[in-house]
Amino acid sequence: MKNNYGFVLIQPQLGENIGATARSLKNFGFKNLIITNPKCSWPNIKAKATSVGAFDIISSTKVFKNTNTAIKKFDLIFSFSARKRDINKKHISVYNFLRILKKQKKKKIGLMFGPEASGLSNLDLSYANYVVQIPSSPKFKSMNLSHSVSLICYEIFKLNNFKLTNQKYFSKKLGQKGKLTQILNLLERNLKKKNFFQPPEKKSSMLKNINNLFYRLEPNDKELRILGSLIGSLSKNKKKA
Repeated sequence: MKNNYGFVLIQPQLGENIGATARSLKNFGFKNLIITNPKCSWPNIKAKATSVGAFDIISSTKVFKNTNTAIKKFDLIFSFSARKRDINKKHISVYNFLRILKKQKKKKIGLMFGPEASGLSNLDLSYANYVVQIPSSPKFKSMNLSHSVSLICYEIFKLNNFKLTNQKYFSKKLGQKGKLTQILNLLERNLKKKNFFQPPEKKSSMLKNINNLFYRLEPNDKELRILGSLIGSLSKNKKKA
């Protein structure tokens, strides 16, 4: 499904941005990069250098003279902008963009990004089905081309890899609570010898705070052994020099 998508850069100006875009595509499993009428020479040495491990995407990049021919094989076209454009076109959020993608899994999707300095022209936007607004700070909406592509790549990647990106915890074998209790009892005895619990009437509250701290850590058996050794060593008498 990922490679039903084509990323179309309209008149990109900097080879570095094309290379960084290729790298983002490969990071998230995409491979179809299209550029129209690049302002830099093509093939471009800076694009190749910036792509790092994504040189294969740079090598297979398709180049067209205009937007119309670049998008003709796609079923749906989304254009991306940080600001609302004054044109008769459906403006949607990234959230609604993803909702549409869920329903159009078998369609060929074109994702169109404008040149760095000016963004997409009204003519370019006329070819799109939707204009997707990428949310950003109202104080500074201008966004780097390759950064915009990275954001969209990641959002589609999340959509297609929900289980991978929604992992809520990592696997860890926790130590027994009884062992931690023994260690904390040892800690309490050592602290009592050092007259730590001052004033005495606050001892109960202080012990609760200590329990909250250590039980929240959820240590495994190895970590409990290390903790026990540390606390145990504090109670040993120092040898005289």
